[in-house]
Amino acid sequence: MIEKLIEKIKKTKAPVVAGLDPMLSYVPKHLLDQSLDAYGETLEGAADAIWQFNKGIIDSIYDLVPAVKPQIAMYEQFGVPGVAAFQKTIDYCHEKGLLVIGDIKRGDIGSTSAAYAAGHLGKVTVGSRQACAFQEDFATVNPYLGTDGIQPFLDVCKEEKKGLFILVKTSNPSSGEFQDQLIDGRPLYEYVGEKVAEWGAQHMGANYSYVGAVVGATYPQVGKAMRKVMPKAFILVPGYGAQGGKGKDLVHYFNEDGLGAIVNSSRGIIAAYKQEAYARFGEAGYADAARQAVLDMIADIDGALQAAK
Repeated sequence: MIEKLIEKIKKTKAPVVAGLDPMLSYVPKHLLDQSLDAYGETLEGAADAIWQFNKGIIDSIYDLVPAVKPQIAMYEQFGVPGVAAFQKTIDYCHEKGLLVIGDIKRGDIGSTSAAYAAGHLGKVTVGSRQACAFQEDFATVNPYLGTDGIQPFLDVCKEEKKGLFILVKTSNPSSGEFQDQLIDGRPLYEYVGEKVAEWGAQHMGANYSYVGAVVGATYPQVGKAMRKVMPKAFILVPGYGAQGGKGKDLVHYFNEDGLGAIVNSSRGIIAAYKQEAYARFGEAGYADAARQAVLDMIADIDGALQAAK
């Protein structure tokens, strides 16, 4: 799957992933009203609203970006109907030719980890048959439990040719409470990065591993250091836009071949119409605002990369 991601990045010339993390507060009133009129003020109504919202975004940007990243919590909060909307979103993205990074941040051990891996990336056995559940192409994984928590995902990824992005240094302000703690004078995230490189060596594509890492755009010096620690790992970079990351901060996340990183923006894209820069599109033009935000993001990153050459 890493080869498909690289191919699509080259084709679109956009190392960008759109985070499909919908909140009801992002959904324009006309869409929300339609769903609530049809299903009432219920979980089903909320789930339909976020699905309709997602569909508009996807239709507007699918030709610009190689991948999307739905965050499962934004769907799980609406219970079973929300999870159904998560599945519909994944299926529709695949119909549009997009790769899907399931932002699930799972981390457990033994049979539990194996079940998460099977459900999101692999197959489950039902009687004499095997069936697929969510069918994301990549998944985010929390490494806190060590190799016991990662190995089941690696096993499924090898079998299905799927990929992982393992949390190394996250973009949130309090990430340093644990991730920056020094062990023999080195921060914990460096040790995690070394394990990512080790795990990745077991599952290589042509030039990059199927095992990538998450390193936030809000810590550019960390990104520069971790690029050296994990030279063969693709880095998923959250924190662009709404969290403060800019194209100029991201240059060192990439390798000299111009590859090696894919940058995520979530509300900066899907809720762009709420920003002053895109207010001209209005609520009715929320999808067009999202498209313009993607175009601006691509130009910002490309400009920074070109300036760094």
